[in-house]
Amino acid sequence: MFYLYILYSDKFDKYYVGSSLNPWKRLVKHNSSKFNTFTSKYRPWVLKAVFEAGKTRGEAEKIEKFIKKQKSRNLIVKLTQPDFIPNGKLAQLVRVPHVRD
Repeated sequence: MFYLYILYSDKFDKYYVGSSLNPWKRLVKHNSSKFNTFTSKYRPWVLKAVFEAGKTRGEAEKIEKFIKKQKSRNLIVKLTQPDFIPNGKLAQLVRVPHVRD
């Protein structure tokens, strides 16, 4: 299963959307990578939400790209809220409940 994940940097008030086979391991990489990347500039990151996004990398990346193309912080914030139910093109997302803090 591939996952869509949403990270948040409290220090910089920034969100990041990504997809991965293992978002928990990916979080560690975002917070520790030695390379100069978007996420390296806004550390530390915390997981705000994780969703099952599909059985293939392509399915997960398609949803990730759709969310990023919306250029909508409001959409990302809604996705992090535990009571929000994705619909339309995001209807296939299934929240992984044990991620909430």
